[in-house]
Amino acid sequence: MPKTPQVMILGTGRAVPEKVLTNVDLEQMVDTSDDWIVARTGIRQRHVAEPGTALSTLAVEAARNALQSANVAADEIDLIILGTVTGDMKFPAAACFIQEKLGAKNAVAFDLSAACSGFLYGLQIAEGMMANSGYRRVLVLGAEVLTSMVNWQDRDTCVLFGDGAGAVVLGQAVGDRGLLQTCLRTDGAHTGLLYNPGCGSVNPPTVENVQARLHSIRMEGKEVFRHAVTSMTEALKEVLDREGLGVEDLDLLIPHQANLRIIEAVVKRCKIAMDKVYVNVDRYGNTSAASIPIALDELRRSGELKEGALVGMVTFGAGFTWAAGLVRI
Repeated sequence: MPKTPQVMILGTGRAVPEKVLTNVDLEQMVDTSDDWIVARTGIRQRHVAEPGTALSTLAVEAARNALQSANVAADEIDLIILGTVTGDMKFPAAACFIQEKLGAKNAVAFDLSAACSGFLYGLQIAEGMMANSGYRRVLVLGAEVLTSMVNWQDRDTCVLFGDGAGAVVLGQAVGDRGLLQTCLRTDGAHTGLLYNPGCGSVNPPTVENVQARLHSIRMEGKEVFRHAVTSMTEALKEVLDREGLGVEDLDLLIPHQANLRIIEAVVKRCKIAMDKVYVNVDRYGNTSAASIPIALDELRRSGELKEGALVGMVTFGAGFTWAAGLVRI
């Protein structure tokens, strides 16, 4: 049923590495071509962090931009939630480094591991904690340095991923503006279709495991595609149904930017006009949890996010996890 929003987005921010790796550059590194990559993914370039770059460095830049956008000081932040699978190290949480670098000394901080769904998972968790625990200003981030776990000899996966960070500052909702609905889902039966087998307790970072490239992303692309399209379609319809709305009521859809063909398939199933769908995967590749907040910031700063607009967000990632959200700007 329709819900009165409790929290709203006060500001947005993003950050990406300066280095850009084009498809033409990849042609010199692996057996691929610009035509092959564009035809299958829609990706033309991606931003790539230098080896050894801390995830928290990108995340802090995005966070500072979001704080400035919201006109909120770092010490006014009560809570920091970071969606990522590529933290600075196994522990402590990268959110702790972000807290210290920002000077957000009053904030509780933790990481959230839900792969590409991390940002939308973070929004729902933030909403619940604001409603039940008295947090008033919350920083939610999605950030990844996915190229740190890419096998550059695997042409099926290395062409897909890029690095970046996006952030939003949440505060109390005003009127009917704010986060209306979120839908979170998980199906652990398909963990073997998209995963990173190394560096955990099962395959610790021994010499043998590193030489076997167990620290790299593994993916069954066709199966991931099939599940992603079905799951994203159902999740988006669910959040709209709860509000008594249809796809025709959406002013804008921000899908996870993993693959243009997935986006097109979801849009076709939902019968949404492509001119209502935001796409930047051609410029960033798949930045996992960062893709939706990066898009939100691009749209806000370009003036395309109009007050009162109804915006849908939908994503899918390893786990499998998937999620959808509905927000009134």
